[in-house]
Amino acid sequence: MSLKVGDIAPDFTLFNQDAQQVSLNQFKGKKVVLSFFPFANTSVCTKEMCTFRDDLKEYESLDAQVVGISVDSPFALKLFQEKNNYQFPLLSDFNKEVSAKYETLGVFVPGKYDYQGVSKRSAFVIDKNGVIQYVEILDNPGNEPNYNAIKETLAKIQ
Repeated sequence: MSLKVGDIAPDFTLFNQDAQQVSLNQFKGKKVVLSFFPFANTSVCTKEMCTFRDDLKEYESLDAQVVGISVDSPFALKLFQEKNNYQFPLLSDFNKEVSAKYETLGVFVPGKYDYQGVSKRSAFVIDKNGVIQYVEILDNPGNEPNYNAIKETLAKIQ
């Protein structure tokens, strides 16, 4: 059964790029954009995270916290963050538990690499009460999320 708009977002605790534990519950009372991405330091993932970085002031004005999640190690995410100056948490789902909860696990570029258990590029908008208000799970890792739809959803919810 897939997560959908209106469901309570599954809570989790993961290590960030600084090896500190971060829980979804820490953001209660704030809107959250969870952005799952396949791999740090790849072209489309870098472009996606840089788009969030470049629009961060707009997300903050919508009272939203952006959080990136991938199956990369915290060490790889630290390098990715430092290289690109991301000012939001990057969380390591190295054990793939959160990606499984959010049903984003898939195959990265089937037939070319066939990496199993990589997070599909996905976006979830969660309201201040922990309710999912937007879900986008992309099957093609070359596609980026609909940033305008994410912002429109954030603007509509209290």
